[in-house]
Amino acid sequence: MRVGVVTDAREFPEARRPAYQLWIDFGSLGVKRASAQITRHYQPAELIGRRVIAVVNFPPKQIGPFRSEVLVLGAYDEAGEVILLHPDKPVAPGSKIG
Repeated sequence: MRVGVVTDAREFPEARRPAYQLWIDFGSLGVKRASAQITRHYQPAELIGRRVIAVVNFPPKQIGPFRSEVLVLGAYDEAGEVILLHPDKPVAPGSKIG
């Protein structure tokens, strides 16, 4: 698991369930893409610049026309919607989770 910074976030109309396409900078690991079902609590513009935690060593998954390379982590609220996990202090992109 690594910390990344969202550099771009877009609507993903081709997804079966509402989702966003994310581009996340992981420092020396490069920019990776993710599909995330986080539309209930977040808007694309507010995600840009946000630090997130993601699993970076899962195999990529094809979701419609989009190849998701990492799994962004979150916790479920009472309604079953995802709340993103993130460090509470700034850390460098690519930092390992320990």
